[in-house]
Amino acid sequence: MTTPSALTASLTPAERAAYGRSARKRCPRSGHGCFEAGPRRPDPVDLLERQSATRVPELVPIRYGRMLESPFRFYRGAAAIMAADLGAAPDTGLTVQLCGDAHLLNFRLLASPERHLVFDINDFDETLPGPFEWDVKRLATSFVIAARANGFPVAEQNLAVETCVRAYRRRMREFAGMRTLDVWYAQDDADHLRELMASSMGKEARRRTAEAAAKARTRTHLQAFAKLTRVTAEGLRIAPDPPLITPLRDLLPASSGNREEPGRSQDQENELRTVLEGYARTLASERRHLLRRYRLVDIARKVVGVGSVGTRCWILLLLGRDDDDPLLLQAKEAQDSVLAAHTGGDRYDNQGRRVVAGQRLIQTAGDIFLGWTHVVGLDGRDRDFYVRQLRDWKGIARPETMSPGLLRLFARLCGFSLARAHARSGDPVAIAAYLGSGDRFDHALSAFAQTYADQNERDFRALGSAARWGRIHTKNL
Repeated sequence: MTTPSALTASLTPAERAAYGRSARKRCPRSGHGCFEAGPRRPDPVDLLERQSATRVPELVPIRYGRMLESPFRFYRGAAAIMAADLGAAPDTGLTVQLCGDAHLLNFRLLASPERHLVFDINDFDETLPGPFEWDVKRLATSFVIAARANGFPVAEQNLAVETCVRAYRRRMREFAGMRTLDVWYAQDDADHLRELMASSMGKEARRRTAEAAAKARTRTHLQAFAKLTRVTAEGLRIAPDPPLITPLRDLLPASSGNREEPGRSQDQENELRTVLEGYARTLASERRHLLRRYRLVDIARKVVGVGSVGTRCWILLLLGRDDDDPLLLQAKEAQDSVLAAHTGGDRYDNQGRRVVAGQRLIQTAGDIFLGWTHVVGLDGRDRDFYVRQLRDWKGIARPETMSPGLLRLFARLCGFSLARAHARSGDPVAIAAYLGSGDRFDHALSAFAQTYADQNERDFRALGSAARWGRIHTKNL
């Protein structure tokens, strides 16, 4: 897969626009309007089981249990399934740095390094260059699935999708007319978004938006510190909450034939400390200096998300001046992107570095502690990790509490933000020319989202059947 925007970098704006319009011949806008599973479509449960084979065995049932809670939770864990479906279909060839898992819950309020509250993408585990429409389709479908869960009629489901895609298309056209540095510096801070949405926000929407911003500002690393730690005879330590949070000291020895988590082994603690040491070398010099002011005092395994459950994830508790000066880092295993098999792979030999590079390219709210590392021999294998702060001003959407109007408002924000992310790495002139000024692409994506939401429900039922027949095992927490 060609590096984002490389094909058009040397062309004039007119030539870039012509290139974008020419993509309509390869992949007409109306051709995005449906999804049909072909006879060679992989078994969705097979795809999930292949992913599970590389994960911590004792945690895999938790992943399946979470995915079977609802079609929306299934969708969150089924990025590999959708990647296979999108990879088998014609595409525009208009490449951007994809989020790779752009469902609506991966857009949220975050803290920028300047301590401003911004709205941005938050998950980059699957990031890789690919056709821009793959992210748009995954995002659009998530709004149909969320709207169905709320019992909204089809007309409201379609309005949410069309609002999202229209916001994406119109903002991409704005970026097409902007200077390159202005595109790069564009940021969706909370104040700007309130001004942007003021004309379409009612009293209830303004109240909910203000509450979300205020709550996000309380979700600091200090709040996480208070929740996740306790004072012990040995000093400040991470509080256990097994199996979701298990301090390294409490992990039991593995059973016969299972090399996962050898428990109280000093060797494994030393290996995990190398995660921190190797990671520090990927930081800029001033941030390495800052990190050296902290000392590592405890490590715990953490179960995260839905799709990520079973990947190795560790909380690192560090202290600075004293016990009231904490830093909580999360070291998360980075495996191959689900997109890799459908885009020709990637150029990184370290998957943690891939995640970090993608995040820095897409996201304006960069974490100052974001970095990566490689650990040799951990759990009997070499593993890649990326590291970031555990929590810093994160505001998470709750679509199950949204009215149709609020869901449309959130859809507009997500489409608006995704266009900014894509314009940073791709060619906004070519993409805007492909999309055009009309609503043909908007309606096509609405139809696609409906048909793919139907497929998602069939795949959800297939996983439920696999659980009932004992093919997979689940655990509910």
